[in-house]
Amino acid sequence: MSGPNGDPNILIEDGIINDDDEYDEEEYEAINSMLDQINSYLDDLEDRNDSLNGKLHELMESNREARMEFRAQLLGSQTQEEHCPADGDSSSTSKEDLNKDNEDCK
Repeated sequence: MSGPNGDPNILIEDGIINDDDEYDEEEYEAINSMLDQINSYLDDLEDRNDSLNGKLHELMESNREARMEFRAQLLGSQTQEEHCPADGDSSSTSKEDLNKDNEDCK
């Protein structure tokens, strides 16, 4: 007769395979309690992971908004510099024209 996995040399009668329950009720309860505790720890870990994931998304969105604002300010200052040159930059304009332009830039 072959063994339980089809192994031809292992016989059930050899005593290698025991179907007798050697565990009592207390051991099953202890194992159950440990599994419940592990499950509780895993649930807590999952909650923390979800919380961190949410905070990471908020941080990324905040960074994205800050970068966009910084770019807008940078582009705005560049545009303003193009329209409002600094004093002494244009040699062909009169003082009156510079004063008028500077008033527009303020």
